[in-house]
Amino acid sequence: MRQYDDPVEVRRGEEQDPDQFLWRGRLWKVRAVVAHWVETGPWWQGSVDRDGAAGDLLAERELWRVEAGRGAPPVRPVPDEESPPTYGVFDLSFDWTDGRWQLVGSLD
Repeated sequence: MRQYDDPVEVRRGEEQDPDQFLWRGRLWKVRAVVAHWVETGPWWQGSVDRDGAAGDLLAERELWRVEAGRGAPPVRPVPDEESPPTYGVFDLSFDWTDGRWQLVGSLD
């Protein structure tokens, strides 16, 4: 799996799962949700206040592993350039703390 930390724009479908996402100027259509899970923040790195209470333990992000594809390749591809893939499996993350979507991984 390739790791990324790229911001993406995501449109959600009727069930609030990702339906489409825009990554590096290309629109990807989600064909299937492979998995969905929630990760909590690293509680062991949290700060502790004077009363001994832990810091923000509620920091979490929601992740989706999706199969996605795009339409036809660009009309005029650059000569001798490897054509980008038109299908892939991606990990999309939604951070509840700041409301931000990111593409965090892709399978080759």
